[in-house]
Amino acid sequence: MVFTAFLSACSSSFLDSEPITLLTDVNFYKTKKDAESAIVGCYDGLQIIYSDGIAFPVASEVFSDNTFGGTGNTDGLGYQQIDEFDLLRSPSDLNQFEPNWKNYYRAIYRVNVLLSKMDQIDWEGDTDYRNSVESQARFLRAYFYFDMVRLWEKVPLIIEPTRENIPQSEPDAIYAQIADDLLFASEYGDAGKSPGRVNRWAAKALLARVYLFYTGYYGEDDLVGKVNQNQVLQGLEDIIASGLYDLVGYDDGNGFKDLWPAASSWPNEKGDGLETSYVGKDNKETVFSIKYNITSDYDGNIDGNHWLVMLGLREQSFCPYGKGWGACTVSPKLYNAFESGDLRRNSSIIGIVEEGLNFNNAGQREYTGYSNKKYTPLSLPDGRDVAEANNAVNFMIGQYQDYVVIRYADVLLMAAELGSPNAQIYFDKVRKRAGLTSKPANHNNIMAERRFEFAFEGIRYWDLLRQGLEVAANTIAESTTVLNGGVETNKVIKKENIIKTRGFQMIPYNQITLSGGVLKQNQGWE
Repeated sequence: MVFTAFLSACSSSFLDSEPITLLTDVNFYKTKKDAESAIVGCYDGLQIIYSDGIAFPVASEVFSDNTFGGTGNTDGLGYQQIDEFDLLRSPSDLNQFEPNWKNYYRAIYRVNVLLSKMDQIDWEGDTDYRNSVESQARFLRAYFYFDMVRLWEKVPLIIEPTRENIPQSEPDAIYAQIADDLLFASEYGDAGKSPGRVNRWAAKALLARVYLFYTGYYGEDDLVGKVNQNQVLQGLEDIIASGLYDLVGYDDGNGFKDLWPAASSWPNEKGDGLETSYVGKDNKETVFSIKYNITSDYDGNIDGNHWLVMLGLREQSFCPYGKGWGACTVSPKLYNAFESGDLRRNSSIIGIVEEGLNFNNAGQREYTGYSNKKYTPLSLPDGRDVAEANNAVNFMIGQYQDYVVIRYADVLLMAAELGSPNAQIYFDKVRKRAGLTSKPANHNNIMAERRFEFAFEGIRYWDLLRQGLEVAANTIAESTTVLNGGVETNKVIKKENIIKTRGFQMIPYNQITLSGGVLKQNQGWE
């Protein structure tokens, strides 16, 4: 059966290793082999951060104007709470992000332990390898904190192993640490590509994303005095000049759909498997992704994509689309906003009526007729989940699609936005791959293009917020009709709620209690 081809890049041995936290300082952190095992443990932490709670990629779409909260019609209203930025929508949901909070700090602890032991490891004179390990660890720490500072703004900044009750830091201090870590990784990280590992190019790309968000949201000219626009732009130009990355299928007219498993799959002629034109994991467009394997279980191996199931069609499968829990129902406004002829619309969105799917919406909350196609489970013609058919423990934790955090298309569009002399060329290249003609590469057009290019990739909300709180609130505010269990219901997202919370989320109340009041709740969520 051809569907097994999806799994060919799923298993990377360094992602399957025993977590480093099982080992002690007494017998560890001595050799290069120990260092390798330690950085594996840090990547393990990266896989785990989205394994419970509301994963950052999912939450980012719920916050945005791309989707509503969705989920089942008899489920709790937690997703509506964060979609509407309204504590009163589900007053008992005070700790939705607590699993995320814990997992971020567990991952950060692993990184901090490794970094604190760098000088006691015998590197055998291999400075390049030492720099590589440190660069990877510091990139991961920057990545974790960038998620956290955008979710909660003020969080405890911990850069050494500690169990102390640390108060929240001001955002400038957190962004300064993020900048320092990424600058180091940009200079000393590996120059080549290795599947599942971060390199200097990923660091330069993430630094650009951090710069754009920080300067946009806080109205500053540079990134806390450490990085200016010219430096960030040069980093992006360096990525482009490296020749390591390119747009998938730029010339064949079908490239965009081939980035996504569900968009590029169809039943084979025998009706017992899937054919696919999926370009595969770690393709030439992937700058940085979080790797997932099919081998997750309930015995401590947490290496699968646990959040993908949230985005599947509610409890129903229609080959090649697999079942899930129906979160992030897609706004018809997004579907209708694509330009005529834009190949990305049908590659990104499942049009339930348009594709003739006999979907029963009785169990779906906030049904709109549209669901996301980029990140969704796969099913076979007989209805079996593809992961389960390939011996995953179950479809809930066995999904194996990587989360592509940064694509080369983002590098091109960020460079255009930051004023590259080649801005028009970069902008047109992205549009051409989508089947569209040239438009002026001005700010408004670039931001609009980003919405269509990166829909459901966890980017849109932060693009709105960095244009200003008023812009985000005005864009996201909504009063429309959805179907809850098949019944027409008014859906309202109020601008004032987004303004009141400043676009940030609730700090888990359990963590505030455990801190003895050292942690303070964000405004709008008191």
